[in-house]
Amino acid sequence: MLQKFRKYYLKKLNKLKLAYITGATRGIGRSTAITFANAGWDLILISRDLEMMETLRDELSDTQSKINLVQCNLSNAYEIDNSIKGTIKKYGCPNVLINNAGCAFNGNLVEMPLKKWQEIIQINLTSVFQICSLIVPQMRNNGGLIINISSHASYNAFPQWGAYCVSKSALAMFTKCLREEERSNSIRACTITLGSVNTPLWDSESIKSDFDRASMLSSTNVSNTILYMAEQPDSQIIEDLTLMPAGGIF
Repeated sequence: MLQKFRKYYLKKLNKLKLAYITGATRGIGRSTAITFANAGWDLILISRDLEMMETLRDELSDTQSKINLVQCNLSNAYEIDNSIKGTIKKYGCPNVLINNAGCAFNGNLVEMPLKKWQEIIQINLTSVFQICSLIVPQMRNNGGLIINISSHASYNAFPQWGAYCVSKSALAMFTKCLREEERSNSIRACTITLGSVNTPLWDSESIKSDFDRASMLSSTNVSNTILYMAEQPDSQIIEDLTLMPAGGIF
């Protein structure tokens, strides 16, 4: 009887240590996966790049965590519904959902291609809405935490970064509204608001910058902070945590 109770207890405990991470193959997402796995969390990694996820899973093979992979292109709104529904059915509802996937573009706001505008809004905002629409109803059974990765561009206007600023500002308000609507269901929603982080985002063709990347936040420091937020007791929430480089760099 004692052994059965122990197995039941461990099963319930593992359930409380399941995190979904979007954009898990690069930058903050990758670092967060490593940090959470080393802390004993089971993970569902979500990315369009299956090969990179498999490489990351191999790197985490020495941890005690279960690492499951879900291939989904969040820029395609029509992929998300079936993918996330299938993921919940197969692996269960997460205790923590980390909406990390994001993209950016710099250039004059009204001169950017419509297709690029739609892509930024889809990945940075609409995909978060879609995923939450599928996961939050499942979370209501046992409660849960949603951590949305935001930016200080959500409240600062940066020329050449208009679409990114708009998407992150809307994400911050989406998170606030979701938090108030789901508070009575024991679902907590929060943001981590970041200054510049040294990630592969700065290497993308759509970004032109000459910032001193050595002065930026490191992905590891960010992921350690995300873990700290995730491991707060259910009775409290860090509604927003702002993390900035000491040098004040964008």
